[in-house]
Amino acid sequence: MTQAEIKLCSLLLQEHFGEIVEKIGVHLIRTGSQPLRVIAHDTGTSLDQVKKALCVLIQHNLVIYQVHKRGVVEYEAQCSRVLRMLRYPRYIYTAKTLYSDTGELIVEELLLNGKMTMSAVVKKVADRLTETMEDGKTMDYAEVSNTFVRLADTHFVQRCPLVPATENSDPGPLPPAPTLVISEKDMYLVPKLSLIGKGKRRRSSDEDAAGEPKAKRPKHTTENKEPIPDDGIYWQANLDRFHQHFRDQAIVSAVANRMDQTSSEIGRTMLRMSEITTPSSAPFTQPLSSNEIFRSLPVGYNISKQLLDQYLTLLADDPLEFVGKSGDSGGGMYVINLHKALGSLATATLESVVQERFGSRCARIFRLVLQKRHLEQKQVEDFAMIPAKEAKDMLYKMLSENFISLQVTISVIIANQQSWPREIPKTPDHAPSRTFYLYTVNIMSAARMLLHRCYKPFYLNYLNGTMCICLLFPQSIANLIERRQFETKEN
Repeated sequence: MTQAEIKLCSLLLQEHFGEIVEKIGVHLIRTGSQPLRVIAHDTGTSLDQVKKALCVLIQHNLVIYQVHKRGVVEYEAQCSRVLRMLRYPRYIYTAKTLYSDTGELIVEELLLNGKMTMSAVVKKVADRLTETMEDGKTMDYAEVSNTFVRLADTHFVQRCPLVPATENSDPGPLPPAPTLVISEKDMYLVPKLSLIGKGKRRRSSDEDAAGEPKAKRPKHTTENKEPIPDDGIYWQANLDRFHQHFRDQAIVSAVANRMDQTSSEIGRTMLRMSEITTPSSAPFTQPLSSNEIFRSLPVGYNISKQLLDQYLTLLADDPLEFVGKSGDSGGGMYVINLHKALGSLATATLESVVQERFGSRCARIFRLVLQKRHLEQKQVEDFAMIPAKEAKDMLYKMLSENFISLQVTISVIIANQQSWPREIPKTPDHAPSRTFYLYTVNIMSAARMLLHRCYKPFYLNYLNGTMCICLLFPQSIANLIERRQFETKEN
């Protein structure tokens, strides 16, 4: 966890929930899991305010809790979940693209409120849509319910875990904190509700003045309050499903750039067929036969079965290995290698960043080290055909920026099955003059470093209140932030 990420989490929490929640959330991010009274003591906040702040954070899935063996409940902040608040606009826009305005407002309400019942979401969304319609037109609850069911069927919304029901014969002592569970089959099961009605418009100020007094209205509504049909069944937005959708879009776009539009449409069809059955963290999609893919192609997409088989063979033989062949039954079984596809996308992004930041010669060296995996400096000079001094300077630049690495250990299998470090000595004394130093690229480490750097412009954006569009974080901007913080403390 970098300082820029912690500061960005602080700004996000303060903007969405206020200073007290921000203080509790940042304290948990910095210190890790802590019990309630320790949080109140360390932050200097009253116990009642800490409880309310933790309720807000738990409601929005920003804090989790766990019970230890001694019965102490500790709370732990989810920093990655806080940073996902930056993507709320993209989640909402995706829902609008797939399910029109109704889906957009459903996802927006769930993100703003954390957890809600289906009946409450349907009524709130119907009222909001009715407000935007012309006079005399209203939004039916049934139409909003149908969109909610479609979102649940495609796993964009999911049910929240519940407290398991216990037998009344021997309830026993209550635990210090409830254990929430839910089975996978019930996670997307929509309750059968008969929501009959239409959205209502808000009364204007003139109508309020002419109507009954405000003091009488709450009493009148509480007496005639109807029971909630789905009380206790709460729903939340499934952010992992949105990320899976973004991943699929990136893979389809990469296939289109690599080959053509027909290949990308075949890949899109394979991803669409397995989007529900394949977990978001799975390395492969479910195997699909050529006949199933042919039957699932979009209506009106004129492509013969023979041409489809040729495209699938071409995709499976491609060096990037986005598509792999797993069997011969059903005309051939094919899968999409999700992990290799994401690795290729990360590698292409790193190559582009290196070229934009250090120039084409550094990009040539970077690709060379990627291709050969491990190279000594003299080998880099020979293969890249770059003078020794320039190659040394370029390697040092990329090494200082953590795009390539030198000291990370690797496993070299020899006769006695020992693991040797990256520094491979020529003699037993490990003299530097008689040691091989091999350069390599750690894709995961470099991608993680690049991600951390991308959070810094967001922090600058929130700090200054203006949009800063840049991929990497130059040192000049870092100095600007430090100077701005120093001026703020002085004032």
